[in-house]
Amino acid sequence: MAVLTITKDNFEQEVVKAAEPVLIDFWAAWCGPCKMMGPVVDQVAAEHPELKVGKINIDEQPELAQKYGVMSIPTLILFKDGQPKETSIGLVSKEAVEAMF
Repeated sequence: MAVLTITKDNFEQEVVKAAEPVLIDFWAAWCGPCKMMGPVVDQVAAEHPELKVGKINIDEQPELAQKYGVMSIPTLILFKDGQPKETSIGLVSKEAVEAMF
């Protein structure tokens, strides 16, 4: 499944109301570790069709970053039934991402 761009306008529909688990990558264009995490997130999205994957640019969506307590990036949050269930902060391996769900 393609990685979705999540904004405050589509967050409710794509994350909160999603039937499947949703992995969100909080990132920013200026963040070096985020640039390294991006391909890992893309690979997880491609290999796990049972999972919805989205990215939130914290510079464009500061309200969402604040709401979920994102203090450093990259931060990955796995949502199940509209609620955050697992969080990973910093650059991690694909295996660590897969261990979240």
